[in-house]
Amino acid sequence: MNYRMIGSVLLLLAMAGCRPAQTDAQPAATAPVVAAPAAAPADSSDQTARIPTLAVETLDGASFDLAAHRGQWVVVNFWATWCAPCIKEMPELSELDARREDLRVVGLAYEEIGMQAMRDFLAKRPVVYPVALLDVYNPPADFATPRGLPMTYVIAPDGTVAKQFLGPVTAHEIEAVIAATPARAP
Repeated sequence: MNYRMIGSVLLLLAMAGCRPAQTDAQPAATAPVVAAPAAAPADSSDQTARIPTLAVETLDGASFDLAAHRGQWVVVNFWATWCAPCIKEMPELSELDARREDLRVVGLAYEEIGMQAMRDFLAKRPVVYPVALLDVYNPPADFATPRGLPMTYVIAPDGTVAKQFLGPVTAHEIEAVIAATPARAP
C-alpha cells in the first residue's frame, strides 16, 4: 500500500465526520454529511465562481447549460448513489422542480458508475429533473470540488450563487433562500 493511498483513506475518514458549521441562516442537517470520493486531482478548485458556468450532457442524451436558465432559479445538486442522505433528498428535490415553474433542478452524479447502472438506479428512484454523470477526475471547473455529499448550490436568476449547502437540504430551505434573496436582473 502506498503513502498516497493511505493518506487518501485517512482524509476520507476524517471528512466523513465533518459537518458544516451551524448558523442562524442554516438549520441543522437531519442526516450526516457523507464524504465524497478522494478521486479529484490535487489541483482541483477549492472555490466556486461567483457566476459559475456548467454545460453537461444528461442521461437522456440532452444537454443542460446553466447559462440557458438565466431568469430562473437553478438548484445544482452533487450527489451519489451510495450516499444515503442524497437518496433521501431526491424525492423532495423532484417535487420542488415539478411544483415551481421558476426553478429547475439538475442532479450531478459525482461517482464512478456506468451509464446503465445509473439508469437502473433511477428506474427504481425516478426524478423529474435531469441527471448527468460527472467525471470525478475532471469535475466542473467553476464549482468547488465536493468535499462531502450531498453538496447543493442555489443559483439565482442572474446566474450568481445565492447559497451553498453541504449536507442534506430541504425544499423549505431552498425556498427560504429564494424568498430572502433580492431580485437582480439576469
